[in-house]
Amino acid sequence: MTEPSWIDATDEDSVPDDDVVGVLVAGRDIALYKVEGSVYATDNICTHGHARLCDGFLDGYEIECPLHQGKFDVRDGKGTCAPITEDVRSYPVRIEGGRVFLQLGD
Repeated sequence: MTEPSWIDATDEDSVPDDDVVGVLVAGRDIALYKVEGSVYATDNICTHGHARLCDGFLDGYEIECPLHQGKFDVRDGKGTCAPITEDVRSYPVRIEGGRVFLQLGD
């Protein structure tokens, strides 16, 4: 069995400290977050209201959806408050040579 491949998403400097940006990676809309020097990645579309999470408000490790104020933990995609009933998918991140790589899987 082969290990899933790592895909180059962006330059690490493109992800501002304590903020979120949206990027298109291999045809997927991905939100990248940098909190306390670490980069995290989730799908960029809220599971509740189909809004882009990169347009939301990042508070520590929580991203607030701009549409209905539901929140997700950017570290694992878990919904942390109503109206969220379904987690958002998160992805493994690796930083190498100043680049952000994601393991998107299937």
